[in-house]
Amino acid sequence: MRITVISALTAVALMIGTAHAQTALERENAELKERIDRLESDVSQLKSQLEKPRAPEEKPALRSKFGAELYGFIKGDAAYMTARANDAGNYARWIESEELNKDDDQFNLTARESRFGFMLQGPTIDSMQTGGRIEMDFYEGGAENKNRPMMRHAYLQLDWPKSGWSVLAGQTSDVVSPLWPDTLNYSVGWWVGNIGYRRPQFRGTKTFTWAKDIQFQAQVAIARTIGHFGPFNPEDSAYDTGKDAGFPTVQARYAVSFPLFNGKKSSFGVSGHWGEEEYDKDATGDDTHMETWSACADILIVITDWLTLKGEYWTGRDLDSYLGGVGQGVVIETTDGEFLNGGKVTGTFIRDWSVASMGGWGNVVLGPWNGFRSSLGYSVDHPDSDDVLTRGRTRNYTCWGMLAYDINPAVRVGVELSWWGTKYRDLEDGDALRAQTSMIFRF
Repeated sequence: MRITVISALTAVALMIGTAHAQTALERENAELKERIDRLESDVSQLKSQLEKPRAPEEKPALRSKFGAELYGFIKGDAAYMTARANDAGNYARWIESEELNKDDDQFNLTARESRFGFMLQGPTIDSMQTGGRIEMDFYEGGAENKNRPMMRHAYLQLDWPKSGWSVLAGQTSDVVSPLWPDTLNYSVGWWVGNIGYRRPQFRGTKTFTWAKDIQFQAQVAIARTIGHFGPFNPEDSAYDTGKDAGFPTVQARYAVSFPLFNGKKSSFGVSGHWGEEEYDKDATGDDTHMETWSACADILIVITDWLTLKGEYWTGRDLDSYLGGVGQGVVIETTDGEFLNGGKVTGTFIRDWSVASMGGWGNVVLGPWNGFRSSLGYSVDHPDSDDVLTRGRTRNYTCWGMLAYDINPAVRVGVELSWWGTKYRDLEDGDALRAQTSMIFRF
């Protein structure tokens, strides 16, 4: 009996041990299966990541001794015009008279507007921030496939943000007429209603904050007077009618900005400049002085994120170096005839005068929305017909429509149609339809 009980207990113990071992084995198998499932999931995720295109690596900004940021764009332009435009047609200035060039259409293809620059950041000393900028494109000249670089901007700037003061020294855009229309055309309305260019200058800016989001800005600059070769001196001489005046041109602008619609900031400004050119009447140095001046008004109204209105109006004299007067500034009359804008003059001096002109432009900008941006505008430059030479330009105007699309943050494509008309004194007018397309890579 005792042996039977012992045998039974032994059998029970063996059964319990076997069950326990099986349970432990099952638990171990389950853990192993779970680990294998996790490994398979990790391998699958890793394989999926390896198959995806690699995102571009984050690269630090270009560095100089202190700091520099590279920016710019590559731009390819193709344009067709139904008549001959002045200056080869890579961009339009005015249309040649049909009397001289009947139905002389053009096709142009260029990459000259491609641009690069550096925004420079210097050290901050107490409350003063230091920086600068240098920028170039390829419109200086040269063959179409051997374009030469042209300096656009090169300046240093000192800012005192707390006090609102800023000082700039070097070459940059004029203080006067600071806005420009949205257009694919490189010349942004110059010679056809938009004045102002770039020149060496010393500029001071003071920004006042009157109330929340309301600012008043005053800018004053002394700028290089861009003149012409001395008309009674050889063209290869160092003589220049701007520097020979003995003092610089003064530019100024006063503007106010404040929220007008939907909390968007709009601005209104008035600006102008005054300077002189000195023209020698003969080789002995007897001279005459010609004033260059302008009075301008500019307006920028941001109505919504996708609707902006902007434009400028101006009047003045001797504005060829400011790209006004349809390129006509000073006329000199001698016994041999009348000569425009200096150059080599022959004969004995009789008199001189400057060309008065007035003009402006208006622009409606729509977008961006879903990558699209559109621009509609009209621009006109109207010199005084009594001041221009025979066969001189008395009016130059254009209206345009532009549509652009951003394929991605870097690449933009655009098309633009514009109508151009140029009127002449005692000469048949010129007009043309211009169709332009552009592809741009921004960086």
